[in-house]
Amino acid sequence: MRFLGPLPSHDLTYSDVFLVPSRSAVTSRLDVDLAPTDGTGATLPLVAANMNSVTGPRLAATLARRGGLGVLPQDLPLQELADAVRQVKSQPVVWDAPLELSADATVAEALRLTPALPGHGIVLRDADGSEAGCLLATRLAHALPDARLGDLVHETITSIDADDVDGPRGAFDVLVDAGLDFALVRHHGHLVGTVSRKSALRGTLYAPALDGEGRLRVAAAVGINGDTAAKAKALAEAGVDVLVLDTAHGHQEGMLDALRTVAALRLGIPLVAGNIVTPDGVRDLVEAGADILKVGVGPGAMCTTRMMTAVGRPQFSAVLETAQAAREIGASVWADGGVRYPRDVALALAAGASSVMIGSWFAGTLEAPGELETDDRGRLFKQSWGMASTKAVHARFGRMDAYELARKELFAEGISSSSIYLDPLRPSVEDLIDMITAGVRSSFTYAGANDLAAFRERAVVGLQSAAGYEEGKALPVSW
Repeated sequence: MRFLGPLPSHDLTYSDVFLVPSRSAVTSRLDVDLAPTDGTGATLPLVAANMNSVTGPRLAATLARRGGLGVLPQDLPLQELADAVRQVKSQPVVWDAPLELSADATVAEALRLTPALPGHGIVLRDADGSEAGCLLATRLAHALPDARLGDLVHETITSIDADDVDGPRGAFDVLVDAGLDFALVRHHGHLVGTVSRKSALRGTLYAPALDGEGRLRVAAAVGINGDTAAKAKALAEAGVDVLVLDTAHGHQEGMLDALRTVAALRLGIPLVAGNIVTPDGVRDLVEAGADILKVGVGPGAMCTTRMMTAVGRPQFSAVLETAQAAREIGASVWADGGVRYPRDVALALAAGASSVMIGSWFAGTLEAPGELETDDRGRLFKQSWGMASTKAVHARFGRMDAYELARKELFAEGISSSSIYLDPLRPSVEDLIDMITAGVRSSFTYAGANDLAAFRERAVVGLQSAAGYEEGKALPVSW
């Protein structure tokens, strides 16, 4: 990457800069390879943040199915965290995981998990676990909230035999020919997943992130206090593919000690550590055993660190300098936080990030943890909160005695509750993946780059005023 004109004399955020088009021989965005080369096995440079309101097994599996990587948060008890890893590993790769509910559940309960959208369905189970039918999600729109789901099943949902179709493309053709938006997928009579036209189409465009056994990849986070070695070994035994050692201030002795301890276990998986914002932090953490550095202090939507402490750094400059330092010693960086548009993801990659970590943007999706809620205008939202907030502190340290917990809560910072609204046009994390990758792929074609390495080499970045940034935004109404 190079700057258009003189080097800046101050640190920059993503909104301070823009990409300049260059002569290009890349004729299609589909000719672009977005796979990072950081050893994680991902095929997309997108990582879901280890926040309780962002990444659970459902979102992690969905993201991995399209090539990204979800990081399960450290706040779960160790056994639950290991079980969550195993749950992701058990999910279907080619097909969507079925949304399953009891036949005795109500419409209101179902609507807390999925809106009444085409292309979605609910598999119903009896008390003994046997199938009790399938219900199209659109059926929920016209049923009473207290209606029993089992009573709404009046038709048999079409099933596709996995052996009878040539993967996602074959399934797409079958759905189109039959005039269907949604179908069950079976193998030797057993339910193995579901498929919609859109998910089948995505299956032809994205390459899943798979481990050596052909299962979906997943990462998990651990803190630097307590028996970090025991946690790391348990997660490795559960099948975790990437381990993230996470604390707000990553450039500290506690992190370095934890890294040395975990690195000495030789688990054979990449170690991510952070958060940091300086080249010195890169060098110290890599020397202690880190393969990837998590970069970002204060740019997240739920984070109040900069306003509370004045500590942090504008994210574009932080990524640019740390990525350069990491490359010099054979390491990589993840840009963590501060992205609000696809352009920001492209800029982080141009600055040298191997992947971009996304938090609140993914929190407002169907697959994120938590239930759907409806405001007084009928808009759907989910709750999100910062990982240093009172709510997160209580979740992390709730098993402490009352006095120690009260001490922790007294110094909590960050937002404890924020309503993240679902985009009616893009309610799924897959919809956001489509939008983000479409923008980033186009950024590559403008730069004349067909992969991440070429993009970092060819990207030209210019500085802009606040007015220049505003000029680039679309107008919601005419002037």
